[in-house]
Amino acid sequence: MLRILFVGDIVGKPGREAIKRFLKPLQQEYTIDVTIANAENAAAGKGLTKEIAAELFDYGIQFFTMGNHVWDNRDIMNFIDQETRMIRPANYPVGAPGRGSGLIRVNGCKIGVLNLSGRVYMTPLDDPFSGAIRWINQLKQETPIVLVDFHAEATSEKVALGWFLDGKVSAVVGTHTHIQTTDFRVLPQGTAYITDVGMTGPRDSVLGIKKEIIINRFLTQLPAKFELATGPIQINAVVIDIDEKSGKAVKIEAIQRDFEH
Repeated sequence: MLRILFVGDIVGKPGREAIKRFLKPLQQEYTIDVTIANAENAAAGKGLTKEIAAELFDYGIQFFTMGNHVWDNRDIMNFIDQETRMIRPANYPVGAPGRGSGLIRVNGCKIGVLNLSGRVYMTPLDDPFSGAIRWINQLKQETPIVLVDFHAEATSEKVALGWFLDGKVSAVVGTHTHIQTTDFRVLPQGTAYITDVGMTGPRDSVLGIKKEIIINRFLTQLPAKFELATGPIQINAVVIDIDEKSGKAVKIEAIQRDFEH
């Protein structure tokens, strides 16, 4: 049995601090084989830098997925093509830097990871549904174990992709909306699913941003500079058990841990 820990969107320095202090105890508690995280907000809430990527790798994350904020920090252009432990949504147009899928090798086992971006209320990239089948088939030439990070806004789009890929992949985990959902389960054909894994970062916030800033923006409809919140931090994640031979999920469990900072 293979046990994967997938960590929800890491937001800025508070999110990195949560990973630094509490990831390894969590890995030990759940006897984790491999850890994957969405890191598109890890650099001050906008994108990822080479330095911060190295920091998170040192803390015990083995592979990153990204999302619509992948290009927010220009430093990523200096390393995304060379870094094989990181992927961005595969449905960006041909010619975009980086890659949309990758392989993790652990304990003599290969794990395929595919990153997709939704199109509802987001930038209209290439079709993630039809494209998914092509990219999944490529990964399955290497391994029966495939995890999909679907970075999307609309719940309906996420749920639809989960059903569409049931039995075709080991897991479909949703990211982007930063609020953990309670619909985690193994679908009938053996695909673990959750609409959104949640956020790793400042707990008492609005999606990681100081709540006062966002409340005032709703009250006044005036633009405001976003600042990351401080205070207690949280880790949102899921643990997925997968049969190594069949690639089918056996169990998925959501984790939500709060810590004083």
